[in-house]
Amino acid sequence: MKPLDLHVFDASAIGLSGLCLLHCLALPVLAAFLPVFAAWAEAEWVHLLWVVLAVPLAGVALWRSHRSRRLPRALWMLAIAGLGALAAGACGWPREAWETPATVAGSAMLAGAHVWNWARRHRHAGA
Repeated sequence: MKPLDLHVFDASAIGLSGLCLLHCLALPVLAAFLPVFAAWAEAEWVHLLWVVLAVPLAGVALWRSHRSRRLPRALWMLAIAGLGALAAGACGWPREAWETPATVAGSAMLAGAHVWNWARRHRHAGA
């Protein structure tokens, strides 16, 4: 697999994490001003959609990178923790009040794992 193909997966995953952060942080503010956005801010299907998109995208990006160069265990742990926090936030577990903090933390961890992966690949490609 060409390095460009792997970069596309990481870039897509980072972009998805950014959209998730935007949804979690900006949409509630917009909902205060425009009632149309209120439905999106509270729609549970949107949260589940993020998780359904994030899990396979992150999995493919990291697994393909792992096959070409073994990834550090800490990178895997960061990605799995991020996906777990995203899933917990989407399900409102353990409490609904933790939904936004869990989702934001999970999105940040997952994006961090992809940035780390991208940087590792870039560093190894130049070596």
